[in-house]
Amino acid sequence: MTLALLETIIGLIAIPVVILVFAVLWGIGIYNSLITLRNRFKNAFAQIDVQLKRRHDLIPNLVETAKSFMKHERDTLEAVVTARSAATSARSAADLSDAASVQALASAESGLGATLGRLFALQEGYPDLKSNANMMQLSEELSSTENKISFSRQAYNDAVTTYNNKREMFPSSVIANIMNFAPATLFEVEDEAVRENVEVKFD
Repeated sequence: MTLALLETIIGLIAIPVVILVFAVLWGIGIYNSLITLRNRFKNAFAQIDVQLKRRHDLIPNLVETAKSFMKHERDTLEAVVTARSAATSARSAADLSDAASVQALASAESGLGATLGRLFALQEGYPDLKSNANMMQLSEELSSTENKISFSRQAYNDAVTTYNNKREMFPSSVIANIMNFAPATLFEVEDEAVRENVEVKFD
C-alpha cells in the first residue's frame, strides 16, 4: 500500500469523523441553550411565587383589620378568605410541566384579584377604615406587591416565549423533540377586568 493511497483513505475517513464531531458539538450547543432557557423561565416563575406568597400572607391581616370596621360586609370578607385559600392551594400545586396547573393558578389569582377589588371598593363607604393606619399600611404593601407580581409575570412570560420559540424553531426543534423538552405555559390573567392592579386611594 503506497503512502498516497494511505493518505487518501485517512482523508476519506476523516471527513465523516469531522462531520460527526461537528454534528455532536452542534447538538450539545442547542441542548445547552434549551436547558439555559428552561432554567431561566423556571427562575422567573420562582420570582412570581415569592410575590404571590407575600400577597397571600398580607390578606389575613387585611381582612382582620377590615372585619372590625365592616361588620355588615361579611359575605365580601368571606369571599376574600375563600379566594385566598383557593389561590394558596393553586400556588402549592403549581407544576410548570403541567399546563393545566399553571392555568388553574392564573385563574385562582384572577379570582382573588376580583374579590380584593370588591373589598377595596366597599372600603370607600367606611371612612374610619380608610383612615386606619394599619389598613393604610397593609393596602400600600398590597399595592406594591401587586406591582411586583405584574412585573414578575411579564418577566416570566417573556422567558417562556423565548424558550418556546427556541423549542419550536428548526433546527433546535429536532433536539427539543429528541430530548423531550415540553412546551412552557404562559401565566396569563384570564379576566380582562382584573388585569389592572388593585388601586388603593386615600383622600
